[in-house]
Formats: sequence, C-alpha cells, structure tokens
Amino acid sequence: MPVIFESTYNPPKLFINPHVQTIYPTLLRRVKVVRYVRERIITPDDDFIDLDCSSVHSDKAAIVSHGLEGHSRRSYMLGMMNALNRRGWDGVAFNFRGCSGEPNRLARSYHCGATEDLHTVVSHVIDKKRYLCMSLVGFSVGGNLTLMYLGEKNDIPPSLIKSAAAVSVPCDLESSSKKLAQRSNMLYMKRFLKMCHNKIRIKMKIMPGKINDANYDSIKTFEDFDNRYTAPIHGFLNAKDYWSKCSCKQYLAGINIPTLLINAQNDPFLGEACYPLEEAKNNPYLFFEMPKSGGHVGFVDFKSNGEYWHETKIAVFAANNS
Repeated sequence: MPVIFESTYNPPKLFINPHVQTIYPTLLRRVKVVRYVRERIITPDDDFIDLDCSSVHSDKAAIVSHGLEGHSRRSYMLGMMNALNRRGWDGVAFNFRGCSGEPNRLARSYHCGATEDLHTVVSHVIDKKRYLCMSLVGFSVGGNLTLMYLGEKNDIPPSLIKSAAAVSVPCDLESSSKKLAQRSNMLYMKRFLKMCHNKIRIKMKIMPGKINDANYDSIKTFEDFDNRYTAPIHGFLNAKDYWSKCSCKQYLAGINIPTLLINAQNDPFLGEACYPLEEAKNNPYLFFEMPKSGGHVGFVDFKSNGEYWHETKIAVFAANNS
C-alpha cells in the first residue's frame, strides 16, 4: 500500500517535542479504569501467562500486547481497551511472562520474537468458541511480536484473525538498540535497565544459581544486556543473532491480512531502519502511516471521550476490517 506520510495526527500546541510526547502519557495521563477479569493459562513448557480480559459480551475480540517492561495496567493499554470496548469489542490484554505482577516459573522470560507465546494466547482465546472475529494489536515490543507472528509463517495465524495494528514498532531491533544507546536517550535506557535489574534480582531469589547480577552496573546498553541475558537464556548466539532473527521487518512481506503500522517520524526509540517503506509499498495488506510527530506511543489528544489519536485510528481500522 502507499505509505501515508501526510497523517491526520496533529499534536496539541504544547506537545511538539518528542520526549514530551513520549513521557507525558506515562507519567500524567489519567485513563478510565478498565474492569479486568484475570485468566491464567499454562504454556507448553509448563510456565504460565496471565491475561486480563475486559468483556462487553461481544462476538469480536482484540488481543492487545504491551511494550518493554509493560503490563495490562499501563495507560496506553487501558486507553486501547476503552476504545475497543466502546466500539463493541472484548479486549484481552496479554501480559508477557513475568509482567503480570508475579515472576514466571522459568529462567526464560519474554523477548521480541517469542511468537510461540502469542500463538498460545490466540489459541486459548479461540478455544473459548465465542468469537467470530479477532484482531491483534501491539505496542512497541508487542508490535514487533504481532507483526512477526503474522508474517513469519502466514499459514499458522488462525483465519478468525481479520486484522492487526501495531504502534511505535522497532521493526529493526539493532537500529532501535543503537538509537536508544545515544546520549539523548540516556534516561530511557537507565529506566529500562533498572526495571530489568529488578526482575533479575527477584529471579535470583526464587531460582538461585540459574541467574545472577554480578557486575550488573557494567551494563549500559541493550547490546550489553542482550549479550549477557536475553541471548543465552533464549537460545541465541549473542545480541546481534537475537536482533537478526527477531526483527519483524524481514517478515512483513508475509502478512496477508489488513494490518496498520503507525511509527512517528520523531520517535526517539526508532532508528532509520525501523521505517519499512519498501516493505509497505510492496505489500497490499500493510498500511504504513508515518505521522511527523507523536514520539514513542505518544499521539497525545484531548478528546472528550479521553481517546488518543492512535486508539481511535486502530479501533476504527479493526471495525472496518471485521
């Protein structure tokens, strides 16, 4: 599909700066409370995944995947759930392993290419036999996971999935990792590494000897972290092997359902390679919108119903392709 450079998103006057757009929703956005019902499902490797479900008793459901070190209660997840519920969709918030408030059972955790976990969630929702139509929505890391799942083996995603959407996606993980390692993104990098460290400390207590944090202060970038933890724990040779195999960009050609990708041109987390222009031009199912502004999962808006621009866009896209 033609790439959409002239987006309909226009930020409020005081929200032009990409860092303001990125930080404001995290720290100051207030979202209508979502009434979740938690479901725990067991994975094939005897771990667990917690789902938080928001039902309006619909025959349509959207599975929503969060970003790095996120969970179902982040403002962007709640906002998306409200937008979906408002339009008659049940919402299923997929908490990645170890992100639901309780550490998972295994040394492994989640990562950008853990599509087997998303498939486990999709299969569970389908097994309820109450839905006639499904959509997938992913933010940041969850967006990479969603797009990779749809494109890597396009005969696997069930036919009930009619559409998908992904926002602020690091389509090329190496490019994104290098961008986040820049001095201008130091605060984000420190925050992510601190959050990851907290989880490692918890796992050290519940599975002593399997993981340790010796000299953790020497880790300054995602390359450092992925070389030490993500790659060896999840079966990759090193960080670059992990990035290479789990970047969704290489799988976009395989997507064969209507899919919306939104990456702001001023996203501080995304390097140049994270904007898959050629891939979008060559795939009639991929709608790639590149707002000039929006930061990382920003797209601040002040509508009376509380929805942000991307939430309305995604909910309408899902409805139009259901």
